[in-house]
Amino acid sequence: MAGRRPAPPGLLVLLLAAAFAPISSAVRPVSDAHRSAAAELFAPSADGSFGDLERTYEAVRTFQILGLEKYKSVTGKACKFAAEKLASPASSATKDLFHAARISGVLGCSVDAGVYDGVVARLKAVIKDTNSLLEFYYTVGGLLSIKEQGHKIVLSDAESTFHAIKALSQSDGRWRYDTNSAESSTFAAGIALEALAGVVALADAEVDPSMIGVVKNDIVKLFDTIKSYDDGTFYFDEKHVDATEYKGPIMTSASVVRGVTSFATVASGKLNIPGEKVLGLGKFFLGIGLPGSAKDCFNQIESLSFLENNRVFIPLILSLPSKVFSLTSKDQLKVEVTTVFGSAAPPLKVNLVQVLGSDSKVITSENKELQFDLDNNVHYLDIAPLKIDVGKYSLVFEISLQEPEHESVYATGGRNTENVFITGLIKVDKAEIGISDNDAGTVESVQKLDLLKDTKVSLSANHLQKLRLSFQLATPLGHTFKPHQVFLKLKHESNVEHLFVVPGSARQFKIVLDFLGLVEKFYYLSGRYDLELAVGDAAMENSFLRPLGHLELDLPEAPEKAPRPPAQAVDPFSKFGPKAEISHIFRSPEKRPPKELSLAFTGLTLLPFIGFLIGLMRLGVNLKNFPSLPGPAAFASLFHAGIGAVLLLYVLFWLKLDLFTTLKYLGFLGIFLVFVGHRTLSYLSSASTKQKTA
Repeated sequence: MAGRRPAPPGLLVLLLAAAFAPISSAVRPVSDAHRSAAAELFAPSADGSFGDLERTYEAVRTFQILGLEKYKSVTGKACKFAAEKLASPASSATKDLFHAARISGVLGCSVDAGVYDGVVARLKAVIKDTNSLLEFYYTVGGLLSIKEQGHKIVLSDAESTFHAIKALSQSDGRWRYDTNSAESSTFAAGIALEALAGVVALADAEVDPSMIGVVKNDIVKLFDTIKSYDDGTFYFDEKHVDATEYKGPIMTSASVVRGVTSFATVASGKLNIPGEKVLGLGKFFLGIGLPGSAKDCFNQIESLSFLENNRVFIPLILSLPSKVFSLTSKDQLKVEVTTVFGSAAPPLKVNLVQVLGSDSKVITSENKELQFDLDNNVHYLDIAPLKIDVGKYSLVFEISLQEPEHESVYATGGRNTENVFITGLIKVDKAEIGISDNDAGTVESVQKLDLLKDTKVSLSANHLQKLRLSFQLATPLGHTFKPHQVFLKLKHESNVEHLFVVPGSARQFKIVLDFLGLVEKFYYLSGRYDLELAVGDAAMENSFLRPLGHLELDLPEAPEKAPRPPAQAVDPFSKFGPKAEISHIFRSPEKRPPKELSLAFTGLTLLPFIGFLIGLMRLGVNLKNFPSLPGPAAFASLFHAGIGAVLLLYVLFWLKLDLFTTLKYLGFLGIFLVFVGHRTLSYLSSASTKQKTA
């Protein structure tokens, strides 16, 4: 473990996260977090719509169940969307009519009775001619939604429709989608039961009780196929279906919950379903936490709404507001028992019947009844008398209803197990550090340490000696405590670091560093080493990262082929930091000539120009041959102006322009002069020829 670059604070954070992760995903009733998640997942588009009719229904239904005011703001657009579909039943699919009717029912949209008459006629016509389970589901569901909005609807052939749907059932409680389907489906069973419940609700006479009994028996068979986890969670999933028909556990379980609770509402008597399985379904949907998709959110919330109030069993959820308790703060164990939506439970008692350690060993089996705080609706118990130490524990609770008649209404699940984490102050004793000889083990210097306070020791050693560090750790109840991390770090003045794990035996933690065997790992670096000890654990409230002082270590000279220290990491952002100040002294300016001498040489530069003017005068320059006609005169003027511009350019070059800029301008002027000069000289040549011939 030597030679690595540690990050003890980061390790402490990781250990804390790892320790609390298994107990942080608690099953808790629906809360404001679910409402916020639903509002985000069902956010409307820029035009205020949610997409198709199915997604629109899922959005407004979820908002309605959660009591979000947001669904009222979309009422107008959603009702208009639904009304457009209902107004043209002949051209709309039964699925669209089904969702449109449900949207109207949730939002209370105003729909003309004549419009609904047309929809009812279309749906009844489909029922007579179909053998598809989905068509039965959409048509019966659509009719039931319209009836629930106050319209009188009677399904005269309810008995035959019931038989047609029941004919698609299988011996294991699952259903086929149609008569041509080879495979049966658990998801299809859910929608079949919901459709059968709708047929019973729409029937003009009582459906054959024997058929109702057969369906009840199918439901019992269906629940025989339910799957479970070790924590009492139950869920439904498909067995063998085509990949295109696979819905997943959430959709499949939601379909069964809707179907079973709907059928239980219209059927006489009670369904023979174990209460712990209904409770397990509630735990499954709550265990999802905050869903990642709008479809899962809808299935979760609507399924829980059916479980919140049904004629099978109403699940009561035992949950802990906090699963971390401090022995130092003498925290109370608090337990809440509510419905899946957090409503108060009927009168009941909660008993702590068993405490198990992390190795499933029974710590105590003493039955303790929790006190009930009526104002806060929580059951509580002091944890100090339980004589439990720091660490992870499993608490086994038993819920008992006080009223016998409630036992057929509510499902408590018998015993409920919750995982908790206990923290406390760890005792740190008998800490010593010293240097001993390598051969005889004689300790030359030993210093006592108080590891809970700042300690600074100064030690010195050579390669023939050893560094010894020892201390003891004990829990608040005096038991052996082994933290997740115990590290000793030695950091050289050149920033080379070495990390060592401090081994523990019983309560004693002890490390001996034999420098003779570590010279290569220390890269033969002599000098000052800072000592630092890290002791950390999630259950240890007084975890620490403590500087111990320094060690002056004298090691032999490094051999020629000895390993070299690793290159130290460079902070990539250091190049953006402040730079060192640059100190510079400019050299003294050279001595300049007198002003008069500079003016004299400037005058000499004008002599060529003066000579040029004198030459023009001696040659007798005149304008006798200057063209008189307008066109040639214009070209001649431009030619002379161009020559003047070239002279001006020379002056500007002398004063301010650089060579490349001057050459660029000179190139343009040269082309211009060639053009106008050629025209001027051509005219003069032509005029001279005419004079000679005349």
